Amino acid sequence: QVQLVESGGGLVQAGGSLRLSCAASGRTLGNLHTGWFRQAPGKEREFVSFISWKGGNIYYADSVKGRFTISRDNARNTVYLQMSSLKPEDTAVYYCSAGNIIVDVHKEDEYDYWGQGTQVTVSS
Repeated sequence: QVQLVESGGGLVQAGGSLRLSCAASGRTLGNLHTGWFRQAPGKEREFVSFISWKGGNIYYADSVKGRFTISRDNARNTVYLQMSSLKPEDTAVYYCSAGNIIVDVHKEDEYDYWGQGTQVTVSS
């Protein structure tokens, strides 16, 4: 079993930056593919980014491409999401997820483990 804990969320002005962290316990995150999803108020949860367990495959939602960067430090059992040029529409609860076999990185049910989420609020 893997426990995922997100941190790094907060309130930031438009144009600012935040770095989210996803720390794992119970099992090494280094053997798991990892993704970030987000859910804005009144909306469904949506895919943000994905990184394979070795870091060789990385994907982003079109809405964040060029502004967000996903990375991982398997030695620290942590995955990061660096968010820059933040916009008010990036406001959401951000969730870390992980799984053993991910065929479609956009599909939530492909992921076996989820964190509780961290709130990101971008003011205009």
